[in-house]
Amino acid sequence: MDDPERIARDQLACELAVNQSAPPDGVYCAGTFDTWRCWPHTPANSTAYAACPDFVPGFAPELMAHKLCTENGTWWHHPDSGRPWSNYTTCVREEDDLSDIIAVYEAGYSVSLVALLLSLGILLYFKSLRCARITVHMNLFASFALNNAAWLAWYALVVRQPATLRASPAWCRALNAGLQYAMLTNYTWMLCEGLYLHTVLVSAFVSERRLVRALLAAGWLLPAPAAAVNAARRAAAAEPLCWADDAAPRLELALLVCGAVLLNLGFLCNIVRVLCTKLRAGGGAGRARPSATALHALRATCLLAPLLGLQFLLTPCAPPRSHPYWLLYEYVTALSTSLQGLCVAVLYCFCNGEVLAQLRRRWRVLTFRPRANSTTNTTVSFVRSAAPGAGEEKV
Repeated sequence: MDDPERIARDQLACELAVNQSAPPDGVYCAGTFDTWRCWPHTPANSTAYAACPDFVPGFAPELMAHKLCTENGTWWHHPDSGRPWSNYTTCVREEDDLSDIIAVYEAGYSVSLVALLLSLGILLYFKSLRCARITVHMNLFASFALNNAAWLAWYALVVRQPATLRASPAWCRALNAGLQYAMLTNYTWMLCEGLYLHTVLVSAFVSERRLVRALLAAGWLLPAPAAAVNAARRAAAAEPLCWADDAAPRLELALLVCGAVLLNLGFLCNIVRVLCTKLRAGGGAGRARPSATALHALRATCLLAPLLGLQFLLTPCAPPRSHPYWLLYEYVTALSTSLQGLCVAVLYCFCNGEVLAQLRRRWRVLTFRPRANSTTNTTVSFVRSAAPGAGEEKV
């Protein structure tokens, strides 16, 4: 939507069209380009109309946007920004064809939110589970729960309320700013998970208390500047439609997201390398089977990838809306994104051996007892058990 090449191309075409057209008699507003549409010379006290841009997600190209020329020959200024403003709020259809995809998001976020809240309740209830590793998990659960709740509020109060989108009230824009912050905390806390696992495996002598304090500060504070800059830029530009923007991510958001994902990718690769090295060393010379080592590394990768958020690397590969696989991509994205919280809760709470043991003791519920090589235990368990006298630890 903010493609510099498109803006430069369209602006040049608009200037040529405006210069070649004769202005109307009397007082008029001079033709202008607002980075989305070209507006011709327009008589005073009248309205100019233009087709809605087709490159803005959620806009219907068959609808019309408009721009008001006041009686004194100046384009109407938005009262919040004091700058000329074009009205694109009419570009949103009352019944959007994306309603089915939105319903998938709502269902997925609802299921994930319930699972995350239940996980948090379990971990808070059993005080014997409290440790640095569980604290990091709980904050990750909290960030996902916050993000899921914000998205559900956004869909219910904004996306499904076209009148709210058109009016773009202050609370709606504040909700969007909060939503961006909640989304960024998912990435920073996934980064904290990767950093914690990497530190525990690679650095033998480290103060876990200091490490957790640093992670708490990083997980919740790192997203604040990026979210604040994004909100300030949108407020200064007086963007309509409650700042709803599904186009390319803003630079201030993309830098933090890409940095967190790429760092986690590096952590994951090094974690697998360290695990393979320790597994070979623990098996004795000539006894470690390469296939078994590869299997353990594969298990570690499969378990850590959802936690570290590496699937978000595929997000920039979205096909254009005209592509035949666009709808399939949207459904797959909706499912994978909205159910990530459920995936994390299942892997790191409901299938956690320590949690299951506490549940069996407390309520004496008959549960499935994982095998020694079950994927409910991460590779950290194998590494700890390989060291003589070391106690087993499950993530």
